[in-house]
Amino acid sequence: MDEQVDVVVVGAGPVGLLLAIELKLGGAGVMVLERLTAPSVALKGTAVGPLGVEALQRRSMGPALAGAEDRHFAAMGPVGVERRAQAHRSRGHFALLPLRSEAVGEPERRMLWVNQQGVEAILGARAAALDIEVRRGCEVTGLDQHDDGVALHWASPDGPEHARCAWLVGCDGGRSSIRKLAGFAFPGTPPSQFMYQAVLDLDHPERLPRGSTRTPEGVVMNGPRPRWLAMHDFSGPLADRNAPVTREEIEGVLRRISGADVRVTAMEQANRFTDSARLVDTYRRDRVLLAGDAAHIHSPLGGQGLSLGLVDAANLGWKLAAVVRGDKPDSLLDSYTSERRPVAEAVLANTLAQVALTRSDPQSSAMRQIFAKLMEIDAVNGHLDGLTSGLATRYDLGAERDLVGRLTGDRPVGRADARTSLFAEMAEGEGIVLDASPDGQAAGLAAGFTRVRCLPADAGPSMLIRPDGCIAWAGDVGDVEGLVDALERWFASAAPRPGGFQEQSCSASRSSRYSTLATSAKA
Repeated sequence: MDEQVDVVVVGAGPVGLLLAIELKLGGAGVMVLERLTAPSVALKGTAVGPLGVEALQRRSMGPALAGAEDRHFAAMGPVGVERRAQAHRSRGHFALLPLRSEAVGEPERRMLWVNQQGVEAILGARAAALDIEVRRGCEVTGLDQHDDGVALHWASPDGPEHARCAWLVGCDGGRSSIRKLAGFAFPGTPPSQFMYQAVLDLDHPERLPRGSTRTPEGVVMNGPRPRWLAMHDFSGPLADRNAPVTREEIEGVLRRISGADVRVTAMEQANRFTDSARLVDTYRRDRVLLAGDAAHIHSPLGGQGLSLGLVDAANLGWKLAAVVRGDKPDSLLDSYTSERRPVAEAVLANTLAQVALTRSDPQSSAMRQIFAKLMEIDAVNGHLDGLTSGLATRYDLGAERDLVGRLTGDRPVGRADARTSLFAEMAEGEGIVLDASPDGQAAGLAAGFTRVRCLPADAGPSMLIRPDGCIAWAGDVGDVEGLVDALERWFASAAPRPGGFQEQSCSASRSSRYSTLATSAKA
């Protein structure tokens, strides 16, 4: 008999692990298959953006992230203190033109300097604590979709294996086997250049300028981390993009682009990637879904990929769990594509624009000069920061109020001496009603729905916050119009249903938490 599981996630990178965590917290059975036998140590993302950070903070991984960033700067030795201060002031760049931190809103919502391996380790520990099954050395070889699920086949260290799952999610990267096997269209632009990252030693490092240097041949970024450099090679794609990256290749590209007389004496690791930009036509084909790089690839300029994928997982996980539980129909999953695909589309657009602005031809250089002047305008600087940080994200939920559809940062909740934080209250993956009304009217309406927690707030507006941090409804103090409609759209009624997954709601024992906070505030 086939092994049965609610959801199979293919890919145990950060996106796949976070999705598995979200599913497990939502009550779904989940198994993760990973082709690699051990976590990748390849050079990838060096930091995680604000929305990716917050996706982990909402699930109690904030302290582990902060600790990993501390270790990152401590490893730099005495200069680490100043590097930390510089990093905390930095808002990144747009096409290597620095974004000014003083010209942006919500400066506390910032990137953390934790690389992709560090993020994956934190997520792996959390997944293990939740007893999520991760099977390594398993490469998917085939899938067959049926009305009620997916038959999946893979090669494992023990030989061929197979299972049936109700839902299958590909989180297996830019060359996704799940995307190909399920027949997703993946249109976009072909590569126009190669980019490199490397950790190495040079015979004369003083001959290579620090920071970013643009030349007619490309761009060299030297530092700020010791021994690290990155390059953009404008000479076009290589004949064999899959060939191993050698010390000789890195040295030749570096000497040609920089014009510096330097030799690479040792190379710890290096990789190459392109500026190809592709996006699937839909994130769902029947019972197969995609997340992260499996759904979208783009230039790494701006460091947006890791955070983009993590927020995909945060958006999909609680919705798919609700469908598995029987709380919501599978039409809920259509909102995954409608919400996340426009965000990826915007990232592809801004990375393509950044690639164009880094080029050194006369036309691109003239545009870059104009663009640099425009970035001195606070509104322009803030707009670009919103694009690259993701903080400008707003899902179209059909509401006129600008707050609705935004992804909220952390904030204090509760009243008086019962103060706590929003993210601390979201660790189990439930929705939150922040009730600013003096009579608890919003909480009373939410009491009829499952997996919604109710908390008092000192000041308005009252809000309904989905498990992924999206503000699904907002109302001024005393105004609850539209709240029930929003609750019905995203959550299930607490009324018993034969065979349905039942969870305590505000109307049951969890209301005691609200009562405790409110009573404490009156004391």
